[in-house]
Amino acid sequence: MMDTHTPEAGHDFQAGVLDNLIRMANRIGQFFEIYPDRAEAIDGVAQHIRKFWEPRMRRHLYAHLDGPAQGAGLSALLIETAQARRAELSPKD
Repeated sequence: MMDTHTPEAGHDFQAGVLDNLIRMANRIGQFFEIYPDRAEAIDGVAQHIRKFWEPRMRRHLYAHLDGPAQGAGLSALLIETAQARRAELSPKD
């Protein structure tokens, strides 16, 4: 059993959270990617994130985009949406 109080355990936990967030984000992107109108796809992704992602999830998304990884693993549609709709999607707290 892993000791959850070690720095390594905390890093593993954060990596797992990020991996899940990327996977969820890309599933949303896959759904909307088939839309023929790119603006409509971006609207759909943004609306979904705004409605269903809690502020903590959105903070993690933007930390990943703004950090050294620069959004590694995220689909182009997710990156485009997050950049275009930052003011709307960033948590206000």
